[in-house]
Amino acid sequence: MDMVLLTHHDDGTTLITINRPERRNAICAQTAIELQQAFAEFDRSAQKVAVVTGTGDDAFSSGADVSKLPELWRCIPTLGITTEKPVIAAVAGHCVGGALVMTMMCDLLVAADNAKFSYPEAALGFTGGLIASLAARIPHKVAMEMLLLCRTLGAQRAYEVGFANEVVPVGQQVTRALALAREMTAFSPMVLRTLKRFVNDGVMAQGPSERMARANRDLAMVRDSEDAREAKLAFAQKRKPQFTGR
Repeated sequence: MDMVLLTHHDDGTTLITINRPERRNAICAQTAIELQQAFAEFDRSAQKVAVVTGTGDDAFSSGADVSKLPELWRCIPTLGITTEKPVIAAVAGHCVGGALVMTMMCDLLVAADNAKFSYPEAALGFTGGLIASLAARIPHKVAMEMLLLCRTLGAQRAYEVGFANEVVPVGQQVTRALALAREMTAFSPMVLRTLKRFVNDGVMAQGPSERMARANRDLAMVRDSEDAREAKLAFAQKRKPQFTGR
């Protein structure tokens, strides 16, 4: 089976790449789970900053793979991805739907000059609602233009309205994002974590879908825990369960 995710560690940074170019890096169920696992491993490691990108320059990601629908919350920073370390998105080409939500929740974003950000769910007739937080991150009317009119935000305008930190020539987005990441590796990890936590928990607005995703994350941790497996086994064996809190 081809690897849907690639990871590379260097100089205190971790590069995580969605590797489904044949599907324009669409996020399938397996991709969402592997992204969540990769970021959990990153959070446990000594690595200090992560960069997330997609293979190639045509698409960061075309969004959720409708043929293998993911639990999208799993791969969204601050939701399924709970690290307090900085996360930078490096975006080239199309960044659609759930992929836009993912990059929206990253701490910094470097866009190639061919980047195109869009959220077409109003035209498609469904939504998970997480995108509502876009209105807390860029000017309200610009966000509503994207959500209600399904307009595409190009790289330059994304920079002008504060969605992207930098715009670089196509092919340089990952190199530049890694350079920003390495710059941060020289700073105090404790300060970076504290400031990120204060911003996410005390400053940024959290919409109803975000709160629901956080509840899903916490319930999934219980459902998938060793204690849950022990409870089922103990019931089947008609004995008292031995819980460990893991």
